[in-house]
Amino acid sequence: MPFRAPPASAAWRHRDARAGFEVVFLHTDGDDLRVEGATAAVEDGEAWAVQYSIALGSGWTTRSARVVSRSAGGARELRIEGDGAGRWRIDGEPVPELDGCLDVDLEASAFTNALPVHRLGLAIGRAADAPAVYVRAPGLHVERLEQRYVRLDDAEHGQRYGYAAPRFRFECELSYDAHGLVLEYPGIAVRAA
Repeated sequence: MPFRAPPASAAWRHRDARAGFEVVFLHTDGDDLRVEGATAAVEDGEAWAVQYSIALGSGWTTRSARVVSRSAGGARELRIEGDGAGRWRIDGEPVPELDGCLDVDLEASAFTNALPVHRLGLAIGRAADAPAVYVRAPGLHVERLEQRYVRLDDAEHGQRYGYAAPRFRFECELSYDAHGLVLEYPGIAVRAA
């Protein structure tokens, strides 16, 4: 089943890894999509907030992101620009170790796991690697994150994927709604609206 057009907004309750809440607002303009979101959370006793704006081109390929973090350690801001072909600039500087990544994955966000699923458009039983520009919270450190998605049989409310991030020794099943937004991210977040 193909995904429907994105909703105007969505929200997740973050749990287990952190306690918090995330809200996103999605704005379409032709084939382009702009996502404005924020997460406020407490993790390991530290309160933090991350606000982000992500611009996606046709096919859900990340074109740019602006991420702002606030915590007791201070405020930080990060600007990420992609050329759509897997080359990236962080705060205006090229970062060759991110070559080949087509998505941004924010540690503070359940939403960003929608990006590779939409972009890849996998058929049931197919798998693909989806390395991402990974932004840690709350410090906004950027690193490459190798990820793999495997499309499983569809569920009643949408699509299901096997997800793996080998560096974290993490594997789970992600369920998505009819719009292609995460419903449940085990150990991380569950859809609230």
